[in-house]
Amino acid sequence: MQLHIHQHSSILEVDKADWNILAGDSPFLRYEFLSALENSGCVGNKTAWEPAHITVVDKSGRLLGALPLYIKYDSQGEFVFDWSWANAYEQAGISYYPKLVSAVPFTPATGQRILVRDSENFEIIASALLNKAKKFAEEINASSLHLLFPTDTEKQFLSSTGLAQRKGCQFHWHNRGYTNFDEFLECFVSVKRKKVRRERRRVYEAGVQFEYLSGDQPSEEDWDAVFDYYSRNFTRRGRAPYLNRSFFNEISQTMPDSLLLILARFKKKPIATAICFRNQHTLYGRYWGSLADFHSLHFETCYYQGIEYCINKGINRFEPGTQGEHKLSRGFTPVATWSSHWIKDPLFKQAITQFVDQEKLQVNAYINELEKHEPYRKDHTAQGENKQSPLCR
Repeated sequence: MQLHIHQHSSILEVDKADWNILAGDSPFLRYEFLSALENSGCVGNKTAWEPAHITVVDKSGRLLGALPLYIKYDSQGEFVFDWSWANAYEQAGISYYPKLVSAVPFTPATGQRILVRDSENFEIIASALLNKAKKFAEEINASSLHLLFPTDTEKQFLSSTGLAQRKGCQFHWHNRGYTNFDEFLECFVSVKRKKVRRERRRVYEAGVQFEYLSGDQPSEEDWDAVFDYYSRNFTRRGRAPYLNRSFFNEISQTMPDSLLLILARFKKKPIATAICFRNQHTLYGRYWGSLADFHSLHFETCYYQGIEYCINKGINRFEPGTQGEHKLSRGFTPVATWSSHWIKDPLFKQAITQFVDQEKLQVNAYINELEKHEPYRKDHTAQGENKQSPLCR
């Protein structure tokens, strides 16, 4: 194949329709999402995320593949924590930054990182993109290249090229064909089932009501409240929010059906929200915020409402974000996540490879222990999408 490779300092340099063919149904890889990040200034000039996307076209200019890529000057907003690696570089008198990262900024959701139009040419195009990324790393004196939250197919390919594979863990909910929330709870052991019902009852007895809104449905006043609550969560931790109001303004208009707001109201006024994204198969819980402090409001807004929405809409999976062992007792189960790492310095490559291999054993033990504490009855298996499990009635 005659391939031509291009580097782009902005997603705006790429044709929107062509990019979206590669992006498929991922809301985070869509042109609208990535361009909104740039247009709003969340990434790009004067930020730690500098776009450097790579594309591959054929001799006629047809877009065959792409690698969403950013030059990074810190490790914020990645959710694959490599601060210890940066510290080791600093102690050795070597700069860890800049580095290259293929990821969706501020979004720890597994999805394609190597976008290829024709799957039968995956290895050819993926190799071209990966080789260009490594060459670019050499050109800008980047320490490393990191592909965060790739798919299993990409992980296998990247492993075959020598990239170190780092294992992590998230908590996901899987829809087993439940017809309603009560049927889902019937699969729990009694004590866990009673706990969930008690938490839900407390919220509703307090007079809190919920509604689901797509991106273009909230009023300006509702959006003001949503953004205020989202921002509060960051300011409480002493930092500015990753995303600004301009970003939400844009995506609420350009991709409203991919955006879901779970809005809690008390006496008709918004008091809490969960900001989610969705496609046909998956609901992604991304951000939460609240003004009021009702008992169990967080669990209801972020978890139970999302599960109920998935059941009602026939959505297969609910990914509520990173971390959170408290999700386990509420029906979410541990799922492995991955990242792939190319380290330029041979000594650090060896050390980091050994580190991720040892860390993998710890993550395996962690997941095995978590599985012992799932809330499901023994006659119901909820872990893993490839396992068969009967509905509990």
